[in-house]
Amino acid sequence: MKTTITKKEKAIEIMKKMNIYKPYIKGFEERDQVCFFEMFGGFWIDQEPEIYNKMKAIEEKHKCKVYAVTHEYTEFGELYDFLIVTNYPEEWDTLVYSQGNRHTAFAYVWNKDDDWCSEFGSVTVQSFGGGIRRIA
Repeated sequence: MKTTITKKEKAIEIMKKMNIYKPYIKGFEERDQVCFFEMFGGFWIDQEPEIYNKMKAIEEKHKCKVYAVTHEYTEFGELYDFLIVTNYPEEWDTLVYSQGNRHTAFAYVWNKDDDWCSEFGSVTVQSFGGGIRRIA
C-alpha cells in the first residue's frame, strides 16, 4: 500500500532537495510561511502584501501549494515565479528535476506588467547559500 503525503510534505521534500536555508524550511513547516527570493536573498512573503495576496489567490483557484517565490525583471515584464505542488499526486514525481545546484521546477509565472502572459510551466532555478534565483 502506497503511503500518501500532503502537498505541504511534498513541498518540504522539494525545498530540502533544493538545499533552501533550513530556517526558511522550518518557517514553512511550522507556520506556513513562504519565502520570497530576490536573487539569492530571501524574506517572508507576507512582508509584501500584494505578492502574498496573489499567492493566496493562486492557491485557492488552482488548489495548489506554493512553497517558494522568485522575482526578476525581463525584457517582457516583471515576473514572479510561484513554485508549486499541484493538487494531483500523480504529477508530483515530475514537479522538480535536479542536476547539481540547478532545479527545473513547476511554477505559475505571473507577469505583473501583462497578466495575459501569465502561465503555468517549468522554470529553472539555481540554489546558492540557502537561496534560489531563476536562471531560465
